[in-house]
Amino acid sequence: MVYAYVLTFSFLGIVLIFGVRMLLRNRGVRRFVRSMKQRLQQAEERGFHIAEEKRIRRPSRNPRASAIELQQVRSLTRQAEKALLQNKTDDAERLFIQALTVQPHALDVQAQLAKLYLTTGRENKAEALYKELIQQRPDVSFYANLGLAYYRQAKYVESCQAYQEALNREPHIPERSAALGRACIAAQRFTEAVPLLEKATARLSRDISMLHLLAECYMQLGQTDKAEEIYRRINKLEPYDEEVKAKLLSLARV
Repeated sequence: MVYAYVLTFSFLGIVLIFGVRMLLRNRGVRRFVRSMKQRLQQAEERGFHIAEEKRIRRPSRNPRASAIELQQVRSLTRQAEKALLQNKTDDAERLFIQALTVQPHALDVQAQLAKLYLTTGRENKAEALYKELIQQRPDVSFYANLGLAYYRQAKYVESCQAYQEALNREPHIPERSAALGRACIAAQRFTEAVPLLEKATARLSRDISMLHLLAECYMQLGQTDKAEEIYRRINKLEPYDEEVKAKLLSLARV
């Protein structure tokens, strides 16, 4: 009987000890939480703010998948180039478009497709592609080909703007001045065309077609003496051109 009392009191003592410990622990936790709340409140009052957590997004593209796509684009591009060598322009167009469905932003493929459109008389499609290409890479050849696409559609003002951008990037190339000069003539901007053609003919002195354009500009501006001088230069290069001889005779009578 004594042993039963001892065991009972011992059990109660153990329970009491654990209860006191749990109470003290809970009070300590509550005290810690209250202190943290107070510290946070004080920090906010001082002007500090807790930054929100941001999830870091992992790249979704698989490098292996990108490599496979690149191989597909290269393969389709090679097939398209072979088709062009065989004058199979429809097949080439289809293959270039397939390549762009794999990689829509493949600039080299877009450039080849735009050139295909330009050389096959589809200037409106070439124009659209070159506009997009320029937004991504302002290459001088893109501006020059865009100028040609505009020119063939009789959009001469836009053609002048595109050719001017090409000339700004390559001012030392006479062909850039010549292309802009032709566009200015088509746009009835003869005063602007003259210095451009003069600059071009200084480097390309035996280009008959360009000399004719320059002479025509002088005639449009009423500068007959300069026009006569250019026609004499043409006559020396092509002494059997009867039309030039006739123009020289008519200018001599003025």
